[in-house]
Amino acid sequence: MGSWSLSKILLASVLITFSNQNVAGGGPATGYDRQERDALYALKANFNHPFLNKNWTGLQCYMNEPPYWYGIQCINGRVTGILLENMDLTGTIKFDTFIFLPELVALSFRNNSLTGTLMNFAANQQLTSVDLSGNKFHGPISQSLASLDLLISLQLQGNNLTGQIPEFDQPTLILFNVSNNNLSGLIPSTRTLQSFGPDSFLDNPKLCGPPTLNSCNLSTSKEQQDGSQAPEQPPGESNTKSNKKNSSLSHYAVIFLLFDVVGLVAVVILFFLYYKKSKELKKFMKDENKEEEEEEEEDERVRVQVQVQGRRLEEANRDQEKPEEAVVEGRRSVFGAEEKEGKLVFMDKSIANFELSDLLKATAEGLGRGIFGNSYKALLEDGQAVVVKRLRDLKPMTDEEFTRKLISVASLSHLNLLPPLAYYYSKDEKLLVYRFAEKGNLFNRIHGGRGGRDRVPFRWNARLSAARGAALALEHLHRSSRASNGIVPHGNLKSSNVLFDQNGEVLITDYGFASLIAAPIACHSMMAYKSPEYQSSKRISHKSDVWSYGALLLELLSGRISAFSAPPGTSGVNLCTWVHRAVREEWTAEIFDVEISVQRNAAPGMLRLLQLALRCCDNAPERRPEMAEIVRELASMKPVDSEDESDMSYDRSLTDESASTSASGPAGDEKSR
Repeated sequence: MGSWSLSKILLASVLITFSNQNVAGGGPATGYDRQERDALYALKANFNHPFLNKNWTGLQCYMNEPPYWYGIQCINGRVTGILLENMDLTGTIKFDTFIFLPELVALSFRNNSLTGTLMNFAANQQLTSVDLSGNKFHGPISQSLASLDLLISLQLQGNNLTGQIPEFDQPTLILFNVSNNNLSGLIPSTRTLQSFGPDSFLDNPKLCGPPTLNSCNLSTSKEQQDGSQAPEQPPGESNTKSNKKNSSLSHYAVIFLLFDVVGLVAVVILFFLYYKKSKELKKFMKDENKEEEEEEEEDERVRVQVQVQGRRLEEANRDQEKPEEAVVEGRRSVFGAEEKEGKLVFMDKSIANFELSDLLKATAEGLGRGIFGNSYKALLEDGQAVVVKRLRDLKPMTDEEFTRKLISVASLSHLNLLPPLAYYYSKDEKLLVYRFAEKGNLFNRIHGGRGGRDRVPFRWNARLSAARGAALALEHLHRSSRASNGIVPHGNLKSSNVLFDQNGEVLITDYGFASLIAAPIACHSMMAYKSPEYQSSKRISHKSDVWSYGALLLELLSGRISAFSAPPGTSGVNLCTWVHRAVREEWTAEIFDVEISVQRNAAPGMLRLLQLALRCCDNAPERRPEMAEIVRELASMKPVDSEDESDMSYDRSLTDESASTSASGPAGDEKSR
């Protein structure tokens, strides 16, 4: 047996062992729901689309395996998402189409040609995202949408909707757009709807009231009554009677004429008053917007793309653009704070060597948008670089509560943790200041520059070092924190939150913030809330961090983007499910990233790390190892002696598809002992 067989046997042993653990421990008893399948079949019949007719057959989803149908998302065997975008779909969707899909979380038919009235979503209380934009739906906006307490995004632009906007007042709703329809009436004055900008309501000519600039005119309309024809005079009636009647009619005509004149005068007066009020209102609105317009002109002059007082929806749209470096002068900066409002409070007094005014004058470069807020790199005049994070969606709390929580976070000192340097707190702005990590983050190190000439291969020793640093930081958080139920020590561990300093040392950031963020935002965005236990029982714990760490290890080993931590606009895969499927369908050559699979001497360590990752990703939290055990296991994995180019060649045990599964079974298991 050649030297490659040992690695092949070890891989089979890893996967057989992990599969046996799952069988012994049991998985979630899900199966498929016949009502859900029938509902999807009815939807397919309405579309009658050739591709869906061919693809939507058989079982749509099973347990936690990847969905079998295109555009369908599943968790625990239940349909949680229907995403059919840009497919040229036609047909009419029935009013009660989704009544038998109670676990539906996301729905998108963006940019198709669907017709009919909007559906009833009263049975879909788990919905967080609805996108029906770019279709031909008509009629009113369904009142059932206003009853969805978890709704985060609602996009209905580009249809033929009519009637008034329902009173949406969900505090979770942060993306909303009903532009390019035929809606009418006064926009409800709920706090949620009034928080969006005019862009959310554009091209609805009959829509009025703030936040639009269209005023609502309350005018009374005069009812017109149909006059009845007077009866014909009998023959032989005297001229005197006729003259008397004409005189009476003339008398009434004078009275009506007087009423008409009075009415005309009243209309003229009302029109004059309206014109005067309208002019005053325009002047008032012009004065109100004067400062904002001046700031926008200044931003255009210096090419600052981040508006100081932008609304959340404008920020979400703006984050899709590429950040651009800009020099910000004057008293305001892109961070939104003013010098007169307060001072920076340093967590470590020994490093308090700059003030808020220094930040306001600094060169600012956008680094991106995270769930806790937008981040900027600020280059101070003395050459020092720091990162400023504008916090958003915080729980209501006082200055003292905010300070107490930050002190608790900053007190968790460790070589592999990046604590905040300082904070700024005011009614309208909350800022955190960190030291700048010169060598970027782990996500960019794994995935950035793939296929480019400037790409430096990310070899096994560096990946093992990153895994160790992250584990040491997480183990320290677990050992030091005294988290209550529902709070995890980190809560949002993912590759973009693993940073590298100037010396290449690992630094973990964005930890301990679960108690600061509003619950709906945390549940929708933070990594720990995507764990199997939260999806099934709405519970998280320290072991949710362990699951996040397992997903991080699989991303390190495979070089593939995890679906749970993929940045906005980037797609990924459920790596744990994908690894099992790779073995079952006999394409294990795809598991390991080619940048490390070529290192023959690293194969044993890679296989051991894969086994550890799968244990961390176990669906049952009680079967996952503690972080202390993970640290000990990683310490026993030795780096390879050499990573010279001469030592690089493909290990057939990891890349030869013909031999990827032949070691599975009793014989392979026996030889691996």
